[in-house]
Order: sequence, then C-alpha cells, then structure tokens
Amino acid sequence: MSTPRPLSVLFDLDGTLVDSEPNYYETGRRLLERYGVPDFTWEENARFIGIGTRETLETLRERYAIDVGLDALLAEYNGLYLELARASTEVFPEMRKLVERLHARGVPTAVASGSSREAIVAVLEGTGLDAYLGEAAGGVVVSADEVPHGKPAPDVFLAAAARLRAEPGYCAVFEDAAPGVTAALAAGMRCAAIPYLGGRGDWGGWSDPSDSSDPSGLGDPGDPSGSGALSEPGTTEPAPLDPAFDTADLLFTGGQADFTAEAAWVWLGLS
Repeated sequence: MSTPRPLSVLFDLDGTLVDSEPNYYETGRRLLERYGVPDFTWEENARFIGIGTRETLETLRERYAIDVGLDALLAEYNGLYLELARASTEVFPEMRKLVERLHARGVPTAVASGSSREAIVAVLEGTGLDAYLGEAAGGVVVSADEVPHGKPAPDVFLAAAARLRAEPGYCAVFEDAAPGVTAALAAGMRCAAIPYLGGRGDWGGWSDPSDSSDPSGLGDPGDPSGSGALSEPGTTEPAPLDPAFDTADLLFTGGQADFTAEAAWVWLGLS
C-alpha cells in the first residue's frame, strides 16, 4: 500500500487571511493625491483587487500620466502602506482558527501574495500570524515581485509549492479574488474561494463615505472588475460574482460571513 502524500496549504494574504483592502485603498488614495489626483474612489480601487501591487501601479502611472519611475513609485507606495498596515490590519477570525489548527497538525503552509515581501512580513508580524505562517515558524512566503508574472498567472503558487517541495496536485489554495482562483487552478491545485465582499462585520449595506456612522468609511464600493460581489453602485444589492469563482473546487458564496474553519478542515480531508 502506498503512503498518502502530504497535503500543503497555500494562502493568499490580502482579503483572504486579513482585511487589508481598506488599507490598500487608502494607500492608493494618498499616493495619487500627492500627484494631483484627488478623487480616487473605492470603485476604481476595486478593479485591482487580486492584482499585484507592481501591476496596479503600472496601470495607475499610465492612466494618470505620473512622471515618476515605477520603482520609485512602488517604494513610495510601500512606505505609505506599511505605515497603515502596522497600525491596523484585522485577521478574519475563522481564518485565524484554521491557520492555528493547521500549524498544530504540522501541515506545511505558505503565503503566496501579490503584495511586496516587506508588506507581507509586516502584516504577518503585526497580526501575530507569523507565529504560524512566518518563515521562522517553518512557513514559506512568496511575493509576486519574486516571480515573472503575477496572478492570474500561476507563477506565485508554483514558486510556493517548489519551496515547500510539494507537488502542485497535492496543494490546496485559499483565495478571495477571481485572478487568484484562476492562478490556483492554472497551477494544477485545488482551490477554495472566499470572495472578498468589500466590508467588515456582517458585510451589510454601505453608506456615504463622509458619513461618520459608516464604520468602514468607504461608502458603497460597487465592483466594476467583477473580482468579488460588492454591491451594485447606488444600491445594497450584491453584484454577481465573477464567473471564475464558479470554477473553484469549493465556493463560500457569502465570503467570510459564510466561511468556517471547520468547513475548510473537512474539505481539506483532515477530519
């Protein structure tokens, strides 16, 4: 009888493990404001959910004719983001439970993200997740900056699997964005999708961003990219999910509000 091959679990970071998208939006807004773009909206930001930071800045630099080199712009962006990330990044509670449980079982894990390595490490350390997923804890960290192509290309997941010395077919990925789901499946891995729905708590309705009673401060985000299922502009009705989510092996249609560590554990076959 052959010995079952060990499972490895790969996590996207932003929007999957942690609710960092509000920080990314605020970073982009502050950066563009410095270069004379005062009205960058959450709707525009939503187009880049699931896309790497470098690719995002390449697009914004071209769109707004920012006359600064990409590397310099990236360094400026990372400085702004790290300031916010270290101060306030929330871990999704059920994700923390899953990570702790995987660590206790000794399951090999990796974080494969479109963020810079510095940003990934800062978030892991700031939230305490480094005790379970950090390299000092035996985990693997891969930034899209370290591979030729970001998501939806499979490069970052394949690189993570290689560093874990795991075969892609024995890896399972947790993702919140359509490009990540596409990347995971292209890598030959199983994928559980938890669409990022753009809010906190129960992911309910949105109000005007100037309304101080809105705890998110982001207003109605919409989702022109189809990367998640935010609300339709001007309404609280959810927008349709990107069709890429339907290709995932497991889909939590309600996002983090539906996700549980126990359901993930069962799907991974670890019960």
